[in-house]
Amino acid sequence: MPLIPQSCPSCSSPLAVTQLTCTSCGTGVVGKFELSPFFRLAPESLKFLETFVRNRGNVKEMERETGESYWAIRRRLDEVITEMGIEAAKEDDISSRRQEILARLSRGEINVQEATKLLSQIKGDKG
Repeated sequence: MPLIPQSCPSCSSPLAVTQLTCTSCGTGVVGKFELSPFFRLAPESLKFLETFVRNRGNVKEMERETGESYWAIRRRLDEVITEMGIEAAKEDDISSRRQEILARLSRGEINVQEATKLLSQIKGDKG
């Protein structure tokens, strides 16, 4: 069965669920229904959460399964929380971003100049 569309194909405005139908007897219920925040998630965010739940929230297991660092997993979880409309703590987000940049630097993925630039961008985002 296809996923529920999130936006209008004509104007891109959000869609609302206004009718539910029983798959057994065909009874219909009409109204405006609230969807779970999980319905707002992109497919890759749902996949991330499935992995997170399968690993019972154990980040060490997530690291082993995905090959990502603790800070990358934590940042991704913060992004999913924000995507669901649940505000993550701003300072935690900044700390996670800093730690991920430093981890990338230590792994040799970026050089000192790139790390400095990325860290200064975080400072700019802060205030």
